[in-house]
Amino acid sequence: MEPANELVYIVDDEASVGEALSALLRAHGKRVQLFTSGQDFLDFARQDSCACLILDLKMPGLCGLEVQKLISAKTSIPKGGAVDFLTKPVDEEALLASVVRALRQDRASRQEAAEHARLVAHYESLTPREREVLPLLASGLLNKQAAFELGITEYTVQIHRGHIMRKMEADSFATLVKLAGKLKLETAGASNGNT
Repeated sequence: MEPANELVYIVDDEASVGEALSALLRAHGKRVQLFTSGQDFLDFARQDSCACLILDLKMPGLCGLEVQKLISAKTSIPKGGAVDFLTKPVDEEALLASVVRALRQDRASRQEAAEHARLVAHYESLTPREREVLPLLASGLLNKQAAFELGITEYTVQIHRGHIMRKMEADSFATLVKLAGKLKLETAGASNGNT
């Protein structure tokens, strides 16, 4: 089941082609927004929602590749570049399969970005000392070894570890190590900070 807020943008200077594509996609339950020029699409205030773009490469004014280049830095449609290149006349089944694939890819990219943003927010809630302790523990050091590295007591490391687990929403130490790995934390080495 696909979310109702997903949108397929069609940019084609041939109105009849755009209307035919729009009718096909709507008949298959897709929400569609149609444009007859690349500039109209670029000027349109697009929603921040899961989307894909069907773009005619040969248009007067801005060609499809120029439009794609201009939006690639600003938005995730299409994420990481084109999913497919189709030739006119477009095979309906190939087009529908490409749209489904592009929307699925954008959904996954958005979910991954949201999960990473949540993880970063959790990490940023840590105190500076907790940010020093986390990579040491995640690298496999025991509490007493991390304490020695930081010049603090083992008990203090245990307290920090508990706070880190709670703030990072880690239900186990293995989960915490996995989360730290996703953050790609580096060990800064010994530090002489306060506890």
